[in-house]
Amino acid sequence: MRGMQEWAEECARHTAGTCCAPLSWSRTVDRAWVHRISVAEVLLTDVRRCGPLSFCAAAAWTRSHPSFPRGRDDRHSPWMLVETLRQLGICIPLRHFDVPPTARFLIGDVAYELDPAAEPRAPHGASEITCLASVGEVRTDRSGTTVTGLRMRVVFLAGDRAFARAAGGARFLDAARYAALRSGAVTAMAASRRPRPEPALLGLESASDLVISLEGGEVLLDPADPRHPFLFDHGTDHVPGMAVLEAARQAVALRSGGRLIRPLSCRMTALRFTEHAPPAVIHCAEYGRSVLFHCHQGAERTARGMLRYR
Repeated sequence: MRGMQEWAEECARHTAGTCCAPLSWSRTVDRAWVHRISVAEVLLTDVRRCGPLSFCAAAAWTRSHPSFPRGRDDRHSPWMLVETLRQLGICIPLRHFDVPPTARFLIGDVAYELDPAAEPRAPHGASEITCLASVGEVRTDRSGTTVTGLRMRVVFLAGDRAFARAAGGARFLDAARYAALRSGAVTAMAASRRPRPEPALLGLESASDLVISLEGGEVLLDPADPRHPFLFDHGTDHVPGMAVLEAARQAVALRSGGRLIRPLSCRMTALRFTEHAPPAVIHCAEYGRSVLFHCHQGAERTARGMLRYR
């Protein structure tokens, strides 16, 4: 993957010799630092500041993640990249930029790129992943004292070999502003009885992992398990970005007849909140190895993006 190794080397130069001790994979960080209820879903084990805007972190990618198990050739799910980025995008602002724990985190966009020739295979137990993160475009309120948003880019290494990179942007709202923004939002959802695809066609182990259903020739964002242990680890008044991404992946797998299962790169922009109801419609269009998708709810487009396959 062109540019990835150079990016990793640049990040390594920024962090070289500045960490006070080697990274540790011994235990996970506090679940509150990554907005997870279940300890089993915490991937980060260590996060250290290496400079004003640079960080190094350790993540343990389990061999047997219940929602996103390794593939038949022992490769981890690419969604582990997105989830690790998400957790870093919460942990670093909370611990190092004084974002208050009561703030609401809103992801504006996310992207990743994976090198299949360099990515690790799952060993016994878990893969020990090193993350080199850099922060930019830090925004503050009018007083200049409270951080209200930032962008982050991360290079992922297995050993000393870079195999993926990811980037994203987020903004942080205080509780009062968020409550005003989301007044009247539906905070609960129920599983529907609409017909659903066969899980195996979409590369899934369990029917409970389905987040799409079918109606009138359209693919709907409609989780089979509204309390899914990964996608809906905690209650939320909107559909999380990861669930939107997984719905897009499943829609592409369905439309391709199971031919396109594992995206090697991805980008998604959240244009507005995707609500729990009515169910959003997922549209996708294939262009060679790339598939464009967008998510509609009524007359509004809530998200758009691209998945790219081998």
